[in-house]
Amino acid sequence: MQVKNILVIAALVLFATSPSWAAEVDAEAMPNLIQEKYENMDSFQADFVQELTNIASGEVDVRKGKIWFKQPSRVRWETSEPEKELLIVGPDFAWDYIEEDELAIKYSVESLLNSKTILRFISGQANLKEDFFVKTEWEGAEAVREKWGKGNVILQLTPKEPEPGMVLAFIGVEPDTGLLRQVMIVDFYGNGNEVRLSGIELDVALDEDIFQFSPPEGVIVEDNSQGF
Repeated sequence: MQVKNILVIAALVLFATSPSWAAEVDAEAMPNLIQEKYENMDSFQADFVQELTNIASGEVDVRKGKIWFKQPSRVRWETSEPEKELLIVGPDFAWDYIEEDELAIKYSVESLLNSKTILRFISGQANLKEDFFVKTEWEGAEAVREKWGKGNVILQLTPKEPEPGMVLAFIGVEPDTGLLRQVMIVDFYGNGNEVRLSGIELDVALDEDIFQFSPPEGVIVEDNSQGF
């Protein structure tokens, strides 16, 4: 998981049927609607399906699990299939624990939130219009709509300051609520990281303890908290 999932944490919230006029929504108005929705959201939990596409080999790695999000900037991302992995973004540090490898990687939360990622946006630390060039129409837009469904507003996000882990992103937005329902991030090499959510519950009561992590005894700890 590591940095790949950090870029897409909590960027999606709801699967629901949307009006057919979604493509007519003004691209200038949609980022403000999304920003307002997530700034006013307390928490959510959902099941996820993630597809990691290797552009060179054409292989697609499918992962499944559950995600919890709570303001401010708390995330618990549990992968249950095909192998167990846990990503925690807590009040002090972020942890990526790969159970099979007996490895726990420690990150600085501040460094993650300062990075130009969707995590920074969803945590209320960024604004789409400040960090991205936003489009509703581009070459190839129809192909994305065919894949994701035409009920959503599909936005293309080009970072104003690209990073190797994200040079392009696509998000599917419910036009009347501003809820993000699907996201795909493309890295420097053209690899895709796509996440879809289901079984969404909004504004649920989440115990702060689920956003804490202590490495089990015997686990190797790799400390990257001094830089990201």
